[in-house]
Amino acid sequence: MARQDTVSGAARAVPRPMAAARPGAARRARRPATRWAGWAFLAPVVAYLALFYAYPLYKSVEMSLRDYDVATFVHGGAPFAGLGNYRTVVDDPTFAPALVHTVVFTAASLAFQFALGMALALFFHRHFPLSPTLRALFLVPWLLPLIVSASIWAWMFDSEAGVVNYGLHLVGVGSVGWLTSPHWSLVSVIVANVWIGIPFNLVLLYTGLQAIPATLYEAAALDGAGPWRRFTRITFPLLRPAAAVTLMLGLIYTLKVFDIIWIMTRGGPVNSSTTFATWSYRLGFGNLLPAFGPGAAVGDLLVLMALGFGLIYLRVQRAARAVA
Repeated sequence: MARQDTVSGAARAVPRPMAAARPGAARRARRPATRWAGWAFLAPVVAYLALFYAYPLYKSVEMSLRDYDVATFVHGGAPFAGLGNYRTVVDDPTFAPALVHTVVFTAASLAFQFALGMALALFFHRHFPLSPTLRALFLVPWLLPLIVSASIWAWMFDSEAGVVNYGLHLVGVGSVGWLTSPHWSLVSVIVANVWIGIPFNLVLLYTGLQAIPATLYEAAALDGAGPWRRFTRITFPLLRPAAAVTLMLGLIYTLKVFDIIWIMTRGGPVNSSTTFATWSYRLGFGNLLPAFGPGAAVGDLLVLMALGFGLIYLRVQRAARAVA
């Protein structure tokens, strides 16, 4: 009996491990270090967004609310103008044509880029020989610098030496002033922008097609569904998330397109291809006496348009998730 008491007493004397005694203490000790590590990884992103996005946006809004000239732009001290620059912009005769051209340029570019990108994505989804090689070649317009692409299209649409008018001449059609006629200048820059944007739509839509299970198409084929029915019942519904992202990113990019239009037409002739992006640049930097305030106001209106479309996109996505 004494031996049992001795053994039991020794067992009671053995201390329990500290981790087992207080498991939450170690977690609480690790929590501050984990939090500081998270902030350390987040700090570069926050600094980048603040330096290259938040501060320029603040300066643009601040500039649009003041009456800047060359002297005050360099030394500061511009008087406060309130919404005067915005009233100046809205009352300008260029405002209405620039707004219409911005909407037409954006809508037409998105429609053709998405339609052609979808057609090419479906074409390459069939996995025929040399498909990867041809798909890579379609990415070339996207990889070229925009100044190079715009210069090439300006040469192709040249009224005197362009290959487009030369081709029209071969089929018996007279020359067209693609870049010099008010009726064709906007069409010319839309064609160039569509050509540049097709690879972007192709890549995103092709990636979305890759995520659709092939078994769905096999089951539809066994049920006798044709190509159009498979597209409308399987492909397009399951491709909606990728299509929504493609259209939203394309919209934001197209709204701010500047270099293509400026290199090809400079917004002319007689403002026939002027958009908010080119008008803002011309007001701020394209004149001998720059109007910094109105130029910043036009740029802010363009930002508000992009922000409005972004909020609409988020609202539609939230409604779609709620229905699903």
